[in-house]
Amino acid sequence: MNQARPVNIAVIADTHDRLPPGLIDSLRGADEIWHLGDVCDPSVLAEIEGCGAPVFVVRGNCDGQLAWPLTRRLERNGRSFLLIHIPPRSVPSGADAVLHGHTHVPRDEVVEGVRFLNPGCVTRPNRGAPPSTAWLRVSPSGEIEWSLHPLSAGR
Repeated sequence: MNQARPVNIAVIADTHDRLPPGLIDSLRGADEIWHLGDVCDPSVLAEIEGCGAPVFVVRGNCDGQLAWPLTRRLERNGRSFLLIHIPPRSVPSGADAVLHGHTHVPRDEVVEGVRFLNPGCVTRPNRGAPPSTAWLRVSPSGEIEWSLHPLSAGR
């Protein structure tokens, strides 16, 4: 019998051509890295891929890489995740959680039974929020844990 294991995912968004000091080290140990758009320069994504974990990216409104999808649907331990840069105006069907960037403001909110999560912005936070990333943990039973991680001010 194949048993599920916890999945630890580092989630980032809105790098906008820059990787603050310490960001790459903070991603190490992740099973996967999800980038929610506005990478801008593809060399930034290449540096993130150097962490060794699989990287899943969606295209943001500042990205010119047409090969990057606008959305991704991923399933981990029985939970369905929609990755998108700009948060949808209506709640999408078939997703347990929507992960988005764009607003540069962290978010953990349930709307009509769907959890909306935003790790905040790595380089240009908004509305007084510090630069941040997040970790998503999906337990073998499908429990979703979300933790926000502020970055140091040296951006």
